[in-house]
Amino acid sequence: MAGSVTLRDVHVGFGAQEVLAGVDLVVGPGDRIGVVAPNGVGKSTLLRVIAGELTPESGVVVRAPASSTVVRLSQEPTVRRDESLLAHLARRTGVAEAQRRLDAAAAALAGGGPDAYSAALDTWLALGGADFEHRAAEVAADLGLRLDQRGRNGDQLSGGERARLALASVLLARPDILLLDEPTNDLDADGLARLEWHVRGTPAGVVVVSHDRAFLDSTVERVVELDEFTRRAAEFRGGWTAYVAEREAARRRAVESRETYEERRSELVDSARRQREWARAGALRAANPRYAPDGDKHIRRKRVAGAEALGAGAARIDRAIERLDRDAPEVVREPWRLQLTIAETHRAGDIVASLRDAEVARGDVRFVALDVTIGWGERVRFAGPNGSGKTTLIDALLGRVPLGSGTRYVGPAVVFGELDQSRRMFATDEPVVDVVRGAARLDPGTARTLLAKFRLGGDTALRPARSLSPGERTRAGLALLQARGVNCLVLDEPTNHLDIEAIEQLESALDGYVGTLILVSHDRRLVDAVRVDRTLDVPVLAASQTAGS
Repeated sequence: MAGSVTLRDVHVGFGAQEVLAGVDLVVGPGDRIGVVAPNGVGKSTLLRVIAGELTPESGVVVRAPASSTVVRLSQEPTVRRDESLLAHLARRTGVAEAQRRLDAAAAALAGGGPDAYSAALDTWLALGGADFEHRAAEVAADLGLRLDQRGRNGDQLSGGERARLALASVLLARPDILLLDEPTNDLDADGLARLEWHVRGTPAGVVVVSHDRAFLDSTVERVVELDEFTRRAAEFRGGWTAYVAEREAARRRAVESRETYEERRSELVDSARRQREWARAGALRAANPRYAPDGDKHIRRKRVAGAEALGAGAARIDRAIERLDRDAPEVVREPWRLQLTIAETHRAGDIVASLRDAEVARGDVRFVALDVTIGWGERVRFAGPNGSGKTTLIDALLGRVPLGSGTRYVGPAVVFGELDQSRRMFATDEPVVDVVRGAARLDPGTARTLLAKFRLGGDTALRPARSLSPGERTRAGLALLQARGVNCLVLDEPTNHLDIEAIEQLESALDGYVGTLILVSHDRRLVDAVRVDRTLDVPVLAASQTAGS
């Protein structure tokens, strides 16, 4: 049974910070809605409200019918310790909770308790509980996942495994409303194609938060923008490209409307001022005997009346200004934009890093007789599907993976600047400001000023680094790139969790960077925008077991 969720005048705040202010939204069957805003403006909060996980301070959230199912797939799925991947998928898709409620209802019914069994059964069936294990086995086999694999600790899953697991959750979910928070992170071309096909084809209403501009263009039919100043929502028809065009047109109209208002107001204020000056001068003349030496009272009265009329005219203009102000268009404020530059240092030698006749093995990835050379100033992209070994190859070049045989060389003057896939530098309980201080050799004040420029100021800079959101960790990593002089930039999925404006700033910064670049990215727009000299197909390297420089 198809369902919908309606939000009317929803307000949400955390402490003194208002996050959502009077948001209206309707999500119905077959809807494809993209939600966009800078990081920290309330996109994930909006999804939690729609899912019923967060109760707004005011406003109305209506689920119709009340039995409609909503599943929210968060941006960082955590595989619990000793939880099998099958159990993880059941929990993420809502099937596990539906099964628990069904079992509880059956037990209550058997014990003479209330008859909630029928409703629980309907929900379990609607979510696909009846054939879940069979469907999960098919999806897992197709994606190369082992369902009996234990989570152990979530960070022991590779980026490729996490991406495939997140995709499996989407493909298996069967709610009335599906909420996706950054579903494209780490997905390779095949995974993106599967995700797009599913989002376009599912009968569920879909609300997606994504930084992937190509994905938004391909899948959504409406874009909801959360304004960072008003915290209200504006809706636009079409995908990303249509939204950008309409947003710019709306902004131009708003600027023109504000300019017209300010010009008209200025004219009225000047007119009122002149009227008052004339009225004052007229009153002075009327009272001055020099202008009526014969003392004619009629002349004096006429002059007083003229001065009073001018004063009344000024009062009428004041009332016109008040009416104008009541309907004044809002000031068009400039949104915050990340101003990113990448600090560079002196040139390294002709060879930045190389592997010769190297054997590298980690997990299911294995390279034998591997020859790779990265030269000074080269811009190289490592390409390949999830699990093919792109991150392993980077770690081998940087010395984080021991070689079974062969040699590794890193130039003595090479200074690496890295944004790794898991942002591992920030997996610590140290305050983020201390992590940045230590890595960039900054004094506390300079470090805090730097973080503030990346919207990590105030108390955020003092929080344990591991408590930062995914987007905050990425911005902290970019802050380090701006603070440290580097001559070899290593970016492994740098756009994960970044908002679109920051991604565009990163593209601009990379365009002006003159050092060596090693890039891993599945972001199609970024790949098109960033110039590279050559692309290394990592699966081809593994298959041929040798690659010349």
